[in-house]
Amino acid sequence: MYRLGIDLGGTNIVAGLVNKDYKIVARASCKTNVPRPESEICDSMAEVAKKAVAKAGITMEDVESIGIGVPGAVNPKTGVIEYSANLFFHNWEVVKMMEERLGTKVIIENDANAAALGEYLAGSAKGAKNAVAITLGTGVGGGIIIDGKIYSGSNYAGAELGHMVIVKDGKECGCGRKGCWEAYASATGLINLTKQKILSGKLDYSYILKQCDGDINKVNGKTAFDAAAAGDPDAQEVLDEYFGYLATGLVNIINIFQPDVLCIGGGISNQGENLLSPLRKIIEEERYTKHNDKQTKLCTCTLANDAGIIGAAFLD
Repeated sequence: MYRLGIDLGGTNIVAGLVNKDYKIVARASCKTNVPRPESEICDSMAEVAKKAVAKAGITMEDVESIGIGVPGAVNPKTGVIEYSANLFFHNWEVVKMMEERLGTKVIIENDANAAALGEYLAGSAKGAKNAVAITLGTGVGGGIIIDGKIYSGSNYAGAELGHMVIVKDGKECGCGRKGCWEAYASATGLINLTKQKILSGKLDYSYILKQCDGDINKVNGKTAFDAAAAGDPDAQEVLDEYFGYLATGLVNIINIFQPDVLCIGGGISNQGENLLSPLRKIIEEERYTKHNDKQTKLCTCTLANDAGIIGAAFLD
């Protein structure tokens, strides 16, 4: 038997057919094209699901269940997306609508939780008992696995790790609070720090500007890393500040959950040891359990965008 996972994002809808060994054997995708009616998005999800199944040369009768990872607050028990800012919906009975279209059991979960489960089953957290996965993108997504199960709290809206405050009365976050980790540690946070350095007018070197062709609007999550690798001390200052913010949140997570593995995903994770090495140094100094023999393993996620598909496919 196979399972099917759907990653419902603000930009793309991707469906993947997954076998018992957690391998994606076929996939299909389309643009989300939001905003548009719930029924149309369900039609698109059903279409890509059927295309993925057809590519594998099987039928929907061979699919044991379908899972959908969705950004926002979802209630797996009721099958309702209670709120998703990226999709412009609330109280969307997505499970009911999808089961009507596909005639197969459908389960939903927050997309970051689904990705964490994917990494736990087949990625960098495989073999761990407890794990935490974070994604550094426009915001900071988080997923927590305890004893092999997704932890989402009593209201299914837990693991919003990006919204713990690390700077009292700090930068305003999109959630409305000030000083959230997301405002500092996301890819957006790094981009903003890089832009601030450029706009300060105190650049000793021009490597940062060269990396973005002199156009501040072209600054991205790689700009500071590339400039620092070229020897730009201003870029290194940006990174050092960013690492400090990112490590603060990571230490908080380690102190609270003591996971076997804490893995980092998102585009910034492609920096590998250029990212992990300075973070480990800070964590080793600041973690509460610095004298314990067993320590949390910090690593990058290995499944990239496939994590959400695999995790969604194996939701219970």
